[in-house]
Amino acid sequence: MAFKDLFRFNKGKTTFVFIGGKGGVGKTTISAATALWFSRQGKKTLIISTDPAHSLSDSYERNIGHNPTPISENLEALEIDPEIAMQDYQAKMKEQQSLNPGMDMGMMQDQMDMASMSPGIDEAAAFDKFLQYMTTDEYDIVIFDTAPTGHTLRLLSFPEMMDSWVGKMITVRRQIGSMAKAFKNIMPFMGDEEEEDKALEDMEETKKRIREARGIMADPSRTSFKTVVIPEEMSIYESERAMEALHKFNMTTDGVIVNQIQPEEADCEFCAARRKIQEQRLITIQQKFGGQVIAEIPLQKHEVKGMERLTEIGDILYGDHTEEVKALPMN
Repeated sequence: MAFKDLFRFNKGKTTFVFIGGKGGVGKTTISAATALWFSRQGKKTLIISTDPAHSLSDSYERNIGHNPTPISENLEALEIDPEIAMQDYQAKMKEQQSLNPGMDMGMMQDQMDMASMSPGIDEAAAFDKFLQYMTTDEYDIVIFDTAPTGHTLRLLSFPEMMDSWVGKMITVRRQIGSMAKAFKNIMPFMGDEEEEDKALEDMEETKKRIREARGIMADPSRTSFKTVVIPEEMSIYESERAMEALHKFNMTTDGVIVNQIQPEEADCEFCAARRKIQEQRLITIQQKFGGQVIAEIPLQKHEVKGMERLTEIGDILYGDHTEEVKALPMN
């Protein structure tokens, strides 16, 4: 099977792809090249950087903001801004507090802390983006350029955690509602019954959307995880452990991209020695990940950034395409 055949498209439904791995293996380069390649195939594509240390702007050589930024035909990109995400998060917290007078901000924050959400605003914002785009089907494919492994695992645990948290909020809301109705006649300031019902309805809808997200993330026809490794032991072993964790979240891991492979035609003693070590690591990769489709990208002579270089990487991974890529003018 060709690596490009791992990407499944359902008519009228967005396909979600997470690209991850250990820090420094080239996730952003692979993500940017993948997004560019699919946009050239006529797929309306969005790439989202969830890494707090963004480098997507550097890859595309464009200024990319917190909202979708046009890059080229059929391609938009965004980098989650932690400060804006925090402001949005705090606004939602205050909104929840106003709908739940019996639960103060301290209690709400404690709930989040117990669920290991803080610090985790980047993961919270990334999951919020997933919720935002999972049902609109505005794009054919949404690619997540993820942070290093630990951040990504926290992101993928969010549906479980949020489902539990919202469930507790609903329980509290119902308890407060029951008390309010019981004392309504003697305590008229308890609040408007219609507003209370609306608050409960909103939380039930949120819970429904979170469970829908869990279903989409676990659906191999909609969502998959591609792992980027380099032929070094630390990268291989960390990726192996990450895949085991991903399977616990019912995530489909179907492809491995081996990046930065030393060319066989080594022209120096150092290069030959590095190639010899990598050949052993490539055998290990086949042994550990042989059940997945494995693609290889040779070490490049030049720095991979800009549309032309990213196009070359996309063609190595997915097949040659002669159409010229033209970046859209910056605003």
